[in-house]
Amino acid sequence: MDKNTERSDEPKSRPDERSKLIHAFGALADLGAEVANKGSFQDTVRTSLHLLLGSLGIMRGGVARYSRYENELSMVAMRGLGEHFPLVLGIALEDERQFELSGIAALDLSHVRTLPFFQAHCRSIERARIERIVPLVIRGELTGAVFVGEKASGEPYSGHDLDIVCAMARHIGVAISQRNLLTELERRADENRKLYDEMRTTYKDTVKAFAAAIDSKDKYTKGHSVRVGKYTEIIARELGWADDEIEGAAVAGYLHDVGKLTVERKIINAPYRIDAKESKELNRHPSVGYEILLPIHHPYADVPLAAKYHHERLDGRGYPDGLYDREIPYIAKIVNLADSFDAMTTDRPYKRRRPANEVFEDLLRNSGKQFAPDITSALFRGILREATGESKEKRFRRLLGREYMEAENLVPLVQHALDNIGSTQSITLTV
Repeated sequence: MDKNTERSDEPKSRPDERSKLIHAFGALADLGAEVANKGSFQDTVRTSLHLLLGSLGIMRGGVARYSRYENELSMVAMRGLGEHFPLVLGIALEDERQFELSGIAALDLSHVRTLPFFQAHCRSIERARIERIVPLVIRGELTGAVFVGEKASGEPYSGHDLDIVCAMARHIGVAISQRNLLTELERRADENRKLYDEMRTTYKDTVKAFAAAIDSKDKYTKGHSVRVGKYTEIIARELGWADDEIEGAAVAGYLHDVGKLTVERKIINAPYRIDAKESKELNRHPSVGYEILLPIHHPYADVPLAAKYHHERLDGRGYPDGLYDREIPYIAKIVNLADSFDAMTTDRPYKRRRPANEVFEDLLRNSGKQFAPDITSALFRGILREATGESKEKRFRRLLGREYMEAENLVPLVQHALDNIGSTQSITLTV
């Protein structure tokens, strides 16, 4: 009879245990999905806590995130701990070491009361009726802790219950660890961005310093390299280039005359048209500039080419190599136009700057011969957009001066040049 009674009891207990197991595994699966979710970190931890407490009918609990820098546990989610439970709990190095040694285990508070953490926070823990604390140790490092109170049934935690708590706590620990890793990566990325920005600023400042050094040799064309850099930047922007490409174009403009640093000052500063011998010496500066810039590691590969070929022409009549059209690097064509435009619109020792109508006529006449039509069009578009008020940047006004940009009939002149440049063609000769 006793045996029959025992047999009759078995079918009743097993389904109950099986039901609890299924429920716990279901909650564990839900928790895994929640941790994998890329939503809000706070929402993820809050939902994870509710799943943990709900799976075993636990009355109250909380999840804290550990900060190694601050040596404290910060509560991320809580339920039923009361409004007086501290949001931040200090933790000693001894506590950290002991928690890491214990790993993910549901610690009975009666066994760890000697730790500094519990001595410091025992009143808050007892008032919240916390029964177990689970250190969240992932890859040997403490990432946080889970606090759990009593079960709603009043039953003590079984070994099976504690296994479930630890399994679910592991998922929460992984979520916090992933968040910490992401935060660290973001911090490093931010530092790298700041470092990169500082390096770019330093590089640009160095380039401008070089440009100033180049121009200091020529008392008549002070600021020429800087202006060419700015015109080159404007043209590249009007051509629709990306920001990095525009920055590279500006650098090419700033450094296009670096070879002049090796030319005798008396030749550069001659207040007359130099003779053939002096002209030959001056005309070496593109090749010398290329030799100076080539060994330097630039962020923009075409900078040395711009220095070497900015005096080449589409019709092959330029120097130093007499290149034709497509043989000339595109950046050199842009710098060529910027360089020529600045020469036309600034005073030189042997001639004064030319009025706007003459400049535009010259550019139009030489489009397809010296200057690439699409690049010349970009320059015209930039001037026209500013002259009509479409662009508010006033880039040309700062470079050319207010009186130049407010000259009579400026808009019709630029519009005429822009309308007629379509009739010129890039010659594209084959050699």
